[in-house]
Parts: sequence; C-alpha cells; structure tokens
Amino acid sequence: MARPNPHRPFTPDPDQMARAPDVSGNAINGLGEAEFRRPDVVYWSTDTTKIPHGKMQDYFYMRSNAAEGFGEARERRRLINEAPLPPLAPAPAQHAPEDWTAMLARFVEAGDCEMTGVAEMNPDWAYAGVTVPQSRIIVLGVQHDYDRIATAPDWPAGREVLEQYTRAGAAAKKIAGWLREQGWEAEPVTGPLTGTITLIPPALACGFGELGKHGSIINPEFGASFRLSAVLTDAPFAPTPPRDFGIDGFCRNCRVCEDACPPQALFPDKKTVRGVTKWYVDFDKCLPFFNETHGCGICIAVCPWSRPGVGLNLAAKLARRAERTGD
Repeated sequence: MARPNPHRPFTPDPDQMARAPDVSGNAINGLGEAEFRRPDVVYWSTDTTKIPHGKMQDYFYMRSNAAEGFGEARERRRLINEAPLPPLAPAPAQHAPEDWTAMLARFVEAGDCEMTGVAEMNPDWAYAGVTVPQSRIIVLGVQHDYDRIATAPDWPAGREVLEQYTRAGAAAKKIAGWLREQGWEAEPVTGPLTGTITLIPPALACGFGELGKHGSIINPEFGASFRLSAVLTDAPFAPTPPRDFGIDGFCRNCRVCEDACPPQALFPDKKTVRGVTKWYVDFDKCLPFFNETHGCGICIAVCPWSRPGVGLNLAAKLARRAERTGD
C-alpha cells in the first residue's frame, strides 16, 4: 500500500502551463519507440528559443531566481564556466593509459570531486546532429550534502543542486586545464546545460553505478545524491569498466521513490525509450512540479541508497545474496 504523500494532489500553476508546448516531452524523448535514435535536447537548452519547452525552462529560472541566493549562485557558475582555459602546451605529454587514469585520483584527493571514471566516447551519447571528435570522456561526480538535499522539495535542496553543479563545472575546468598544460586538447562539459552529450550513459559505462527507478544513477557509496560533469579529450586514458552492484534488481522491488513522487511521474516497470528498455521518468508529469519547487529532488533524497552509511551495507548484502543464489 502506498504511503500518504503530503504533496498530493498537485495542481500546476496555470501561468506555467500556459507556457507548455503542444508536443509531449515524452515524445521528444522517444518513449515507446522501438528503434534506436540519438537523443534530442528536451530541456536544459543553452538557447531556450530553440526547444519546444523553452518557455517552461524560462519559467523555472524566473521562479527559482526569486528564491534566496539562486541568482548569485548562477552568476558564480557562469563565471567559472566562461573562464578561459590555459594555453595548449606545444608537446603532448606521454604516459601509459593506466597511468593517465591513475592520475585522476589527485583531483579526488584535492576535494575537487568525489568520483572519476573514463569511457571510450560512444557517438550514440551525443545529441542528434552533434559530432564529438574526441576519443575519451572523463566523467566526474560530486556528492550532495545529505542534510541539504533532504530538505527537498524546499528551496535549500534546489540551492544545493545548483552549488554542486557549480562545483562539478569547476572540477571539469580544472581537469581540462591540466590536460591542456600537458599538451592535450580538452573540452569541459558541465551539467545540466551540456548541449553536446548526455552524461548518464557514459557515467554508467565508466562504473559509477546503475540506473535507478527515479532516472538517476545509484552508486553504493553516494546513492543517487550526486551530480555529473565531464571532460572530452584524446589523451589516451585507460577506460574504467562498468559495474553491477545488484541495484537494478533492488529497484524492481522498491517503491520508496515511486510513492514519494508528488506528480506520480515514476513508473513501476521499465519502459522502452528509443529502442532501449530502461527506467524512465514521465517528463510531462515531472516537469511542472520540478519547475515550481526549484528542481524538486524528492526522489534523490528518499532513495534508500542516498542515506549516509546505508548504500555500502546494502551493496554488501546484495553481493552476499548473489553469491548464495548464484545470480
């Protein structure tokens, strides 16, 4: 039986819904499509005039900028993202691929980010019409402060998301700058306004975790409570492999985020999206509540894996179960 939800029923602001386009965001995302195609930008466009949901994205900015500190935080992020990168050194440094990847640990040790991984660039991860010439993608993860994200859907949770995206962007700029000083071209990519590639598929490919029912990656150590950025480069990093922690099976039997979602945007089962069967969030149901609550974040906050000290124990328990059953 579903738990009582204090945020239901939810009635969207008529001013917001007057900005909604005629086309469904689920259709843009490819919900129900049996054939593969590359993704289109459905939200978080760098130019809101170029996407059908651009006016709703403008509404999100208008509403959140009225909350405490959001405008200043966005300005800090803008300055970081627009800061120039150092000049490219004339001769590329040479290291073994494994050594290149090992050197990323210094950025975790320095506190720039909490996770790093590397994947060979797959053109299927780029948005439709975008060509990514680089052969490698370095993915970075930055962890949320749990006490702040746990305030979702109140504004401090939205501020925390914005602050961590800012931090993720700074880490990507720092690593890109380091690579350029090593003589390798590098392009930082910062969520959520990437404009080039989707970040979740390469994060899954490089071992960050598994996709959860709430549409976010779940990692045993950090749960779903982290944000992503990336660096595109041709430096010959050794890829880090994907990892299976048994999280997918856990999500099949868990309804915590599903019950907690105010607009009931989470499905109990996986859906086919552009030829791939996976967990999917109903974009058209999620977006209005998301926009009116500075980015919501309830599903991330209530996820059992996100609670401090819980995820690693859950992963160990699932590993022992898999060992017993042979799954």
